[in-house]
Amino acid sequence: MNPQTVRQETWNGLLREQIDWHWAHQVRARLSGLADDEYFWEPVPDCWSVRPREESRAPVQGGSGSMVIEFAMPEPDPAPFTTIAWRLGHAIVGILAMRNASHFGREPVDYFTYEYADTAEGALRQLEEELARWQAGVESLGEEGLGRPCGDAEGPYAEWSMAGLVLHINRELIHHLSEICLLRDLFLHQRIARDERAEPDERDARDEQAEPEE
Repeated sequence: MNPQTVRQETWNGLLREQIDWHWAHQVRARLSGLADDEYFWEPVPDCWSVRPREESRAPVQGGSGSMVIEFAMPEPDPAPFTTIAWRLGHAIVGILAMRNASHFGREPVDYFTYEYADTAEGALRQLEEELARWQAGVESLGEEGLGRPCGDAEGPYAEWSMAGLVLHINRELIHHLSEICLLRDLFLHQRIARDERAEPDERDARDEQAEPEE
């Protein structure tokens, strides 16, 4: 990190810089080229995902459109593994959009009223929009606003300062976006391994076809 690029003049600037830098230098390039087969990929059977409403068998299905995000209440232990689509949906709605609505004037939204993307490109666009709205909202707090309680929208954490909430959101974003990047690595390397296993079989098949008839 170049120290000259960090907003050192205010605490508000430093809080925003943490996510701005992480997004610009670590995450966004790693998400570039995310394809739909990766977005919906299920590394193990019975994942929770974002999927067409008519295909979901989850006990709880959120979403106002044709795509739903899958849950259960109470959540089983262990909970099902979740896809990139699910993790993006959680980041977009649970981490960002609902907080934007609670604190920064966005129209009300929750897991059940949000319209989830049916493509990776659409989900990344939603993520960028909600992240930009959140960062602008944090900036609007100034220095004094960081010290006020975050209020009833945060339930039992109502007395937390807004600064504490911003730090929590930063942690959540770094955590979940890193998970998504790791799943992309896993998708890539399992595909490479599959292709390498297939190559000897393909060579054997070609050799058999090339053998002269007796």
